[in-house]
Amino acid sequence: MPRARRNTPGGIVYHVLNRAVARAEMFKSDGDFGAFEKVLAEAVKRFGIRLLGYCVMSNHWHLVLWPAGDEQLSRFMQWLTVTHVRRWHANHETTGTGPLYQGRFKSFPVQSDEHLLIVLRYVERNPLRAGIVGRTEDWRWSSVWRRSQDQSGEWIVAIENWPVDAPRDWVRRVNAAQTDQELAAVRASIRRSRPFGDDRWTRRTAVKLKLESSLRNPWRPKKGKKAVRRKGS
Repeated sequence: MPRARRNTPGGIVYHVLNRAVARAEMFKSDGDFGAFEKVLAEAVKRFGIRLLGYCVMSNHWHLVLWPAGDEQLSRFMQWLTVTHVRRWHANHETTGTGPLYQGRFKSFPVQSDEHLLIVLRYVERNPLRAGIVGRTEDWRWSSVWRRSQDQSGEWIVAIENWPVDAPRDWVRRVNAAQTDQELAAVRASIRRSRPFGDDRWTRRTAVKLKLESSLRNPWRPKKGKKAVRRKGS
């Protein structure tokens, strides 16, 4: 039975990510990273989706996308991942050996205010947080580096303007450590595919996109139901 298409209306920003199977290295060389960026650039051009930020790491990647139309995000992601998998296997001569990604991509909506800046910082700080570079702008495979480069060329990853004003000292902000509270909030949204914003916006968006389950504590039974105590627990 085919999976139901996700409810991803246009006009909302989404944080999207995926990982390699068993968190194995998916990108081992500049050629691997560059091949993914080329597919990303092709997908952006083909579907006309707005890419606000991204970061590609050795075993996963993050995208911040702002689709204009309904279901544009799902179509974009399907083409991006299927095309990347086919080309990766062809290049590594591993066609037919199994999946590359751990499963379907994860995504969650983001409120277009300070919450979006928190998510963009989280995404672009990845290589610095992992200790790979001393400054985020030194990581070649991210939107921080890309913004400083010439945006001309057929397969250049095009970065769009944000729906909020970008701070003039953005690179300095990205290089500054995020608070534990910010990190915990973003990671909770990733785990639960929970909308990321203030309480009112989050509840309203969860209802609109039928994501109410993402707001519940996974360790707490639904209201009106008693937890069953297991022997030995």
